Amino acid sequence: MRANNREEFLTAAARVRRLLKSPEILATREPNLDQMLVEGYIPGKEVAVEGLLTDGVLKMLAIFDKPDPLEGPYFEETIYVTPSRLPESGQHAIEKCAGDAVRALGLSHGPIHAEFRINDEGVWPLEVAPRPIGGLCARSLRFSFDVPSEPIGLEELLLRHALELPGWNSPREQISSGVMMIPVPKSGTLDGVTGQEAAHSIAGITELSITARLHDAIAAWPEGSSYLGFLFARGDTPGKVEQALREAHEKLSFTITSNLPVEHPATRRMTNQGN
Repeated sequence: MRANNREEFLTAAARVRRLLKSPEILATREPNLDQMLVEGYIPGKEVAVEGLLTDGVLKMLAIFDKPDPLEGPYFEETIYVTPSRLPESGQHAIEKCAGDAVRALGLSHGPIHAEFRINDEGVWPLEVAPRPIGGLCARSLRFSFDVPSEPIGLEELLLRHALELPGWNSPREQISSGVMMIPVPKSGTLDGVTGQEAAHSIAGITELSITARLHDAIAAWPEGSSYLGFLFARGDTPGKVEQALREAHEKLSFTITSNLPVEHPATRRMTNQGN
């Protein structure tokens, strides 16, 4: 959560405190649930990096542009598109920063997923994690293992790398690709979804997956932690991929009903389900 002044900081801190004390979070039994992380806001464009380490050598699998500004207040991600439209010099700077970051963390083998901000002062690492891209988003990446055959997915590439099988160093397919993590506009109960056929009909759209279940409670950021679903697209250029994702999203309509206050069975406090 972004806070621009003392009042916003106090409000954000109180909100984080409530989140950390919720039964759902306490049930995870994760350490440091009595602590918050406060850091300076870094302006600039944001990108995601998918990489693969082999004996300390980093191979860049993809740089994803995030065309929607991530300026807060809650930083919910939406669109990833690759290849990046940043200038070659900027992409080299990201690759160098990623290599420096994994070495600083002592990572040497396996997949990494990282997030960076780019501004006039350089490249800033936000996160570097020893894991691949999360959830269904991996479907946006395919690799040309054998030209006559269908491309392989990221999971197969990583398995081939782990088992030292041929094809682990296959290049990403030449076509542009992207994914939209369909945002949650407000908290409530998801009672209906329309426009799926129209979204599928948009040129370049390859898949639409609505992962939120009907009649289930959903929560918007920052209390929320999942999306309504995922849109995937491929095209000749990153611009066409982004346009297809935006046009398809405009065709979708979600009916979200506000929840009535209910008593939480554990805390006995009245709360709006999904908030």
